Formats: sequence, C-alpha cells, structure tokens
Amino acid sequence: MSDRGYRRPLALSPLREHLRDTFWFAPTLGLVGVFALWWAASSLDTEIVAHLRDERAYTELGDLMSFAQDAKTIVTTISSAMMTFIGVVFSISLVAVQMASGQLTPRVVRIFVRSRISKLTLTVFLATFLFSLLVLTSYESEADPRRVTSVPLVQSMLTLAMVGLSLLLFIAYVSATLRLMQVGPVTDRITREALRVLRRMPRGPLSGEPLAPETTRVMHTGRAGVLRDVNVARLVRAARRQGIVLRLIPRIGDFVVPGTPVLAVHGGAAPPRHALAYTVSVGVERTPHQDLAFGLRQLSDIALRALSAAVNDPTTAVQCLDRVVQFLAAVVHLPLGAVHHRDGAGHVRLVQDVPEWTDLVDLAFEEIRRCSTDTPQVSRRLLAGIDDLLLLAPADRRKPLLRHRALLAQAVERSAPEAAERAFALLPDHQGIG
Repeated sequence: MSDRGYRRPLALSPLREHLRDTFWFAPTLGLVGVFALWWAASSLDTEIVAHLRDERAYTELGDLMSFAQDAKTIVTTISSAMMTFIGVVFSISLVAVQMASGQLTPRVVRIFVRSRISKLTLTVFLATFLFSLLVLTSYESEADPRRVTSVPLVQSMLTLAMVGLSLLLFIAYVSATLRLMQVGPVTDRITREALRVLRRMPRGPLSGEPLAPETTRVMHTGRAGVLRDVNVARLVRAARRQGIVLRLIPRIGDFVVPGTPVLAVHGGAAPPRHALAYTVSVGVERTPHQDLAFGLRQLSDIALRALSAAVNDPTTAVQCLDRVVQFLAAVVHLPLGAVHHRDGAGHVRLVQDVPEWTDLVDLAFEEIRRCSTDTPQVSRRLLAGIDDLLLLAPADRRKPLLRHRALLAQAVERSAPEAAERAFALLPDHQGIG
C-alpha cells in the first residue's frame, strides 16, 4: 500500500463539481443577477433625471428622452427576436451534440454540459432577453420633460452592450460546438480532465505506517447508484474528531446499493451519523472529479465504437490510443493502490483505494486489443505505444505491458494466415500505418 503526503482538500470541491455537472445553475444565477443590474441601472437613470430637473436642464432632458424613444424601438426588436434566436441556436447545437454522441460515445454529452462557454452563452442570451423586457417597463408615456421621472438611458445602453456581448459569445459558442464534433478536441479534453484528477491526488513518500484493527463498518443508507466522489475534507475532519481512521471500501466509480458497507472504521467507534452526512455522493453515472480511471474508460469506449463493424473507423481508435499512452506515461512512475489523506497534524485519517497500475493497463488495452486483431493500423499503433511505455516503466511495472504485447502477437498470428500479413500487422508504428 502506498502513501501520499498530506495536502489539505478543498471543502467545497465536491459541491463545485456537482454544480458544473448541471446546466441550470449558471443561467439561474444570471437571471437573478439581471434583476439586480436592472434595479441599479433604473436607480441611476432616476438620479440622472432628478439631477437635470434640479438644474432645470430641460433641453438636455428632452434630448435624453428623444434618444431613449429611438432606443425603445431597438429594445423592442431585441426582446421579440432574442427568444427565437435562443431556440434556433440551441436546437441546432443539441442536434450536433446528438451526432457527436452517436459517432463517439454518449459520455461526450457530459463535456457539453460542463462546457463553460455553453453555460455562459445561454446565461447571457437569457439575461439579454429578460433585461430587455424589464427595460421596456421603464419607458414612460409622459412627453413633457418637466413631468417625467425617469428616462431609461443607462438601461438602453446596457441592453445594446448585452446584445453585442451575445453576438461575440454566439461566435465562440458555435466554434466550441463544432470542435465537440471532432475526435481530436474531444479526446484531448478527456485526457486533460484525467490528468487534472491525477494532479489533484495527494502523493508523497512511501510509508509503512500500519492501520489499526478494523472495529466497525458504516453502511450506505442513500439511494443506489454510482459512487461519484467523496467529501474528503468532511471525512478527514470527522475522523480527526473521533480519533480514528476511515477507509473507503468501494472505489470511486463502483455501483453501491443501500445496506452495503461504504466505510470501514479503524481504531475506535464510528463517527455520529450527522458527522458523515453529505460525505458520499452517489449519482446515475460516473464523473471525472475524483475518478482516476474514468478518462481511460471514455477513451476506450470511443475506440471500441470506432472499431465496430457499423462505424469501421480505425483512425479514430489510433487517436484514442495516442491519448491512452499519454495518460499511462504520466502515471507510470507514480505510486498507486491507495491514497492516504492526512489531517493538519500529519496523521492518516482517510484511506481511499485507487486503481493499481495493472488495473489501468488492462482498462486501457484489453478491450481495444481484442478488437484490433483484424485492423493492422490499430495493432501497429498499439504495439508502438506498449514499446514506448516499456521504455518508461520501471522493472516491476513491465509485466502487464509484456503480457498485452504477447497476447496481441498471438491474436494476430491466429487471425492472419499469411506470414507477410502477420509481419506487417506486428510492425510497431506510431501512426498506425504511417
């Protein structure tokens, strides 16, 4: 079991990631902000009119009213056209996402949901629509500058500015959506998320510190589902107050059902139920927040779909293998097996099981290897990737790589009757067939 040095976890990290997995939070927050912006702009317009009336600058006030009436036509057009524009844009975008999920994997929809530019674009679009409606309520029918109480000058200018921002975001959003339909950007995004999980994992020197005997277990009482993540900060705090060590029994990504053990307690009594509330998050699907293997799972899914008879796109599988090798090269020297989370005093308080090196190699190569025996382009790239990892891997981590290399060679020999075909399919090539 390996140990990693303590790094204080972020208390709000799970909440922040869960909100990123929703598509309602940012637009809702934006709509609330629109009301605050409109109230501030309306108050400023009222103060401007009051100042001009105090100064008896009725000529300037009349000019402002004339400008505001001209702007009213534009604001009215914006309010009537913005909602239609939103519906058309996002209908086309959802069709594009559906095509991408059909060609690659349904899990790419999660990338769209978590996309900051998508949420920002929808937020600004809806905010512009709502703000224009609020501005229309600020126009007065009074034409006498001496009796008018407010002229929506600032509000009209803000509306025009929001329309300009919406047009710029529309260009950025279309560009981002088109990239989502391309294999390269999608696999790059998945790999960067997987590497981000790897960087967040605390690691440090090995330690032989044994755990105290197991005293009890905490059962899962929530709904059945996939273990998405755990609130490390809250669990560490609960274990420190109780003077115990908690061990997470299922891995992140495992499917848990009510009544099964989720935490093992070492060295004392279990923390009270309220101290463990909201520490384990269960959902309907895996997320990349703390799941080290989820990136490889997605890359493998895309490669398998590309190698299916219905798609028959080995080049996409080669692109996935490029990223698979990149990720394995990043973890080849890192300690794996278990993560030890410590409190501020340096005491181990939470032990979390993570995939071993062999688990990651099998996930990365097993299914793709079985489907690549009839595709020389993929078998050649797979061999080149394994050879690269053999150069990087220490001696104790070469065994699973050599096993997959040997199994691939045996499968190709069985599927290719001609010696020349076998030799060609077993020639390592970083481009598949360069």
